[in-house]
Amino acid sequence: MTPSEPRRTQRPDTNGAGDRKVLDALDAAVRSMGGSPRQGQTTIAQETAQSLADGTHLLVQAGTGTGKSLGYLVPAMVHAVQAGARVVVSTATLALQRQILTKDAPLAADAVEQVTGTRPEVALLKGWQNYLCRHRLDGGYPQDEDEAALFGVGEAIAQPAAGHGSDASLGEQVVRLREWAARTDTGDRDDLVPGVSQRAWAQVSVSRAECLGQSCPLKSDCFPELARAAASRADLVVTNHAMLGVVVAGNPGVLPDHQVLIVDEAHELADRIRSQGTIALSAAAVARTAATARKHASVLVSELESAGQTLQLALAELPDGRLEAPLPTALHDALVLLAGAARQVASDARDQARTLGRDRSSEAAGGLAVARTAVADLVDALDRMTSDSVAQGRDVAWIERPRMGAEPPRLLLAPIEVAGSVAGHLLNGRVGVMTSATLALGDSFDPMARSLGLPLAEQPWRGLDVGSPFDYPRQGILYVAAHLPRPGAGISEAALDEMLALVEASEGGMLGLFSSRRAAQEAAEVLRGATDLPVYAQGDDQLPTLVQAFAEDDAACLVGTLSLWQGVDVPGRTCRLVVIDRIPFPRPDDPVAQARTDAVVAAGGNGFMSVSATHAALLLAQGAGRLIRRSQDRGVVAVLDSRLRTARYGGFLTRSMPALWPTTKPDVVRGALRRLAVRPDAPEEE
Repeated sequence: MTPSEPRRTQRPDTNGAGDRKVLDALDAAVRSMGGSPRQGQTTIAQETAQSLADGTHLLVQAGTGTGKSLGYLVPAMVHAVQAGARVVVSTATLALQRQILTKDAPLAADAVEQVTGTRPEVALLKGWQNYLCRHRLDGGYPQDEDEAALFGVGEAIAQPAAGHGSDASLGEQVVRLREWAARTDTGDRDDLVPGVSQRAWAQVSVSRAECLGQSCPLKSDCFPELARAAASRADLVVTNHAMLGVVVAGNPGVLPDHQVLIVDEAHELADRIRSQGTIALSAAAVARTAATARKHASVLVSELESAGQTLQLALAELPDGRLEAPLPTALHDALVLLAGAARQVASDARDQARTLGRDRSSEAAGGLAVARTAVADLVDALDRMTSDSVAQGRDVAWIERPRMGAEPPRLLLAPIEVAGSVAGHLLNGRVGVMTSATLALGDSFDPMARSLGLPLAEQPWRGLDVGSPFDYPRQGILYVAAHLPRPGAGISEAALDEMLALVEASEGGMLGLFSSRRAAQEAAEVLRGATDLPVYAQGDDQLPTLVQAFAEDDAACLVGTLSLWQGVDVPGRTCRLVVIDRIPFPRPDDPVAQARTDAVVAAGGNGFMSVSATHAALLLAQGAGRLIRRSQDRGVVAVLDSRLRTARYGGFLTRSMPALWPTTKPDVVRGALRRLAVRPDAPEEE
């Protein structure tokens, strides 16, 4: 069987899609790498040029190895320099962002300059707190204990602690930050290698709201301002999904005006925006805000502290889980009381700022900015929590108790759907090109298009699958362990035995993708107890370190949870067996999934297929996609969940995965793995 062919929906009129300059520039870029144009890459370039010409949105599925970055960068840059239209490119992962900035964009820019005579300018733009603040470093802000974002769950997801610096003390990390500050040209956190912890970075960065702006004595050397100035001059701006989340939240000014939006890793956009829109509130957060306001704004906070205690009592009376609308009376009343106290503190802090005027030290000004921002964040969170957003079905609310530590229970709010916001804030008025290796679920673009707001956008959209350069049926096997019992709570002994038999046949080389941390730990214990293979488990060390160790030893096994399902790129013999313990449906008690399902059912749809099955299909496609990363790769994806073969929805899920050769026969798959263990290019069973 030959590699998969392009598949289209709503085939467009391709007049003009073969723009000669686009194809010439693409050819020049590819040949400068010593390669030759690939059909899928050429199709992406043609169809992107077509969308830019006719103003329609484009959804492009492009398998690994297609070269999609150059496929969209070249036509985007040609359009930018010829039409004067700025392009924003957003990625979900740091790895792809670096690839675009350091490799693909320079190649494309060279080629476009060669063909058009004009070199497109490229800039990188991130959120304010990704940049070092010189004024804070020089003592312009108080050096408090780390006060991580109290209200934004999405912030915590978008800004994980860098692993390499976490073993050093806070003082050592800050000293290294000071040394780096003297030589960096960008102030970009990601340019600091090895990185530092979030706590250390908080000592040298500020949020946009905390920035002193024109009052800052170092404003001419402000790294985030310099980055924004560069973006305002650039033809193409590279950013991330978290920034798009800020735009969707109603802050369009964080990005320069642009006429084209290209979203790579588009399958992650809706979840990233939903996470960005999630807020959390606890009595501990209120107490920290009150302490900050008292210390740095010199205002009375006794009523705020008292209202925080009232909130704690109200939350303590409620069980974990989703809250139905309307919110319980005691909780609603506590929130209203807290909102009034927070607004009073905010008003007092404003008065204090006006009273002091410029008659305050630099550190006092910074401290006041920190306090006002903390209170403003609290007021914003409470405004949303006391609104009718839950009653009207825009948000879902739930109670959550941290599993570790002494933190009290907290109230969380998350948007149920983000499609309308994506359409309104990101797509309308510009051309959107969204691409990923995983967009067609169950052979249809409709589920992903709905989640991305394309049917709600002003312009029409079309979907395109350019296929894959890989011959999946000959390169890999999809094994479903149909003889295993239906999964229950946790991972069964039978599933662990099946995993062990597969690993012993392959003599290692396994990437284990598990639905829970406990299941991954049990799998690691079984492998360590029954084999002499090197076994790495998520949590043993920083994830990049574990992935590198796994990649360097073709006898090793690496097991983990969601962080390994996407983004892990280990080509070659090392990763020849991918084991998935169960279909990755959302947790039954996931309040956001529950609310989304209810909303679909209320509208007359199939809630299970629209939410749970679509979620599982996306993760299965991503997880199975870890196996074949290059044309020489061979291996097996083993799913230890019989429902993939026996349930009615199994076909939908299977069609969403790479088209590997299917089997349910244990002997067949173990034989193939034994041959791969000794001969990497051994053919699969026919």
